[in-house]
Amino acid sequence: MDTESPAQRLTRRIGTDRDAATEVPEEESDTALARWLPDGDSRSARDWLGALRADPGRAGVIALLGVGIIAVLVTVFTVMRDSPPPVSSANLPAVQMVSSASATPGPPAPPDGPVVVSVVGLVNTPGLVTLTPGDRIADALEAAGGSVDGADLVGLNLARRVVDGEQIIVGLAAPAGSPSPMGSSVSSATPAEQAAPAAPAATAVPGGPVDLNTATPADLDALPGVGPVTAAAIIAWREANGKFTSVDQLSEVDGIGPARLDKLRDLVDV
Repeated sequence: MDTESPAQRLTRRIGTDRDAATEVPEEESDTALARWLPDGDSRSARDWLGALRADPGRAGVIALLGVGIIAVLVTVFTVMRDSPPPVSSANLPAVQMVSSASATPGPPAPPDGPVVVSVVGLVNTPGLVTLTPGDRIADALEAAGGSVDGADLVGLNLARRVVDGEQIIVGLAAPAGSPSPMGSSVSSATPAEQAAPAAPAATAVPGGPVDLNTATPADLDALPGVGPVTAAAIIAWREANGKFTSVDQLSEVDGIGPARLDKLRDLVDV
């Protein structure tokens, strides 16, 4: 026997009708979706979406290619713009190694042959002396007969080695407390003098011979073979002995030997 009340039956029927109205068959749902698919395709939405992912179609392929080409061009342009321009290396000359050794020449090597020097002044035998390489000024003075009394040996470095072509002048020793009127000295021949050929015979000085009694130190210094030291010695002899009476008296002057006197004989007078 049915015990359901009329109100309960009414409520149940209303719920059943509501469920029947809201339930849509699967076939009707697929048919409704198929009306929105391209070309009226009646396939299901799931099949259509799978086919769309697998085959984008001609327009899709063209679009994908265009996007890929644009991406490649943008990448290439960015790389080329950011990369620094190439720098060409300069053509530098080859480096040559230079020795760091000093270019200053060392002391001249002693000559192989004999050494000839001139020893004048207060020596027993003034003139040219021939020495062996390595000899010293003391050896030159000994070869010239030794120095006379009153000679100035302090102004000479007796231990110095002599050089070919130089002149050793032995002067007067100065009294205590007074300057030396003519001290000793050594004059070396310059490289030009050593390399120069023998001088020609002395010629007359322009303006005539030089008067030994009136000549100034500058006049005497201008004579060939007479330097400042010899000119001062001539003036000192003239002040000590009075006037020259003969050109031959030049042999009594310190620093003038027979060879130099012969050169001056035609260039001076009294």
